[in-house]
Amino acid sequence: MSARVSVVDYGSGNLLSVCRALRHCGAEVIQVETAAAIAAADRLVVPGVGAMADSMRGLEQRGLVEPIRAYAGSGRPLLGICVGMQVLFEASDEFGDTPGLGLLPGRVVRLPRLGEGGQMRKVPHIGWNTLVPRQDWSGTILAGLASTAYVYFLHSYAAEPADETLRLADCDYEGARVCAAVRKDNLYGCQFHPEKSGEVGLSILSGFLAL
Repeated sequence: MSARVSVVDYGSGNLLSVCRALRHCGAEVIQVETAAAIAAADRLVVPGVGAMADSMRGLEQRGLVEPIRAYAGSGRPLLGICVGMQVLFEASDEFGDTPGLGLLPGRVVRLPRLGEGGQMRKVPHIGWNTLVPRQDWSGTILAGLASTAYVYFLHSYAAEPADETLRLADCDYEGARVCAAVRKDNLYGCQFHPEKSGEVGLSILSGFLAL
C-alpha cells in the first residue's frame, strides 16, 4: 500500500512540482485546502515559493493557520519546503516584521550581501550547493545521503534557528552559513527544493514518506 501524503494548496507556485515528485516516489498525493482535510492527513507537506508574507497571507485567508498548528501538535510528520520551511518559524524580517506559524523558535532573515572579505555576495542564492551535516542524519529524512549531497536552492531569505540543535544541515554560500534543513520531533523543513534536486531530492522525499 502506497504512503498517503497531503499537500497544502494555498496558492503556492511549486505545488504541482512537489505533487509530481511525491507521486514519482510512489505516494498517494492529496491536495488539501480545508481545516478538515488537514486534520485527517497522515503526512502533511507545506510547499512555498516567493515571500513569506504572501504565504502567510494565503494561509490566513483560507483559515489554515490554526489547522496546521494543530496538526503539528499531533505528532504526525510535517515537511515544509522552501518558504514552507520559513513559515514554520516565529517571524520573518521580509517586508517588515511578518509573523510565522511559531512552530520553531527563530527568525527568517535576509542573506547578507556583503562577504567577509568585503566582496558583494549575489542575492538571491540560486543553484546547486552541498549539504553540510550538523548532526547525525540516521532516522531522519536525510538518512543515507552522502555528506557531499548536492541540492537546489532559490531564495533570498533563510531561517536562523534560535536553537542550534534544530539544524539538520547547513550549506556554505560564498562564506555565509545558511540553514538548509531543520528538524524538531515530527517537524521537518528544507530551505532547498527537493522536488528540483534530482535523485538526492527524491531520496529525501522518500525518507519523509517512510516516516
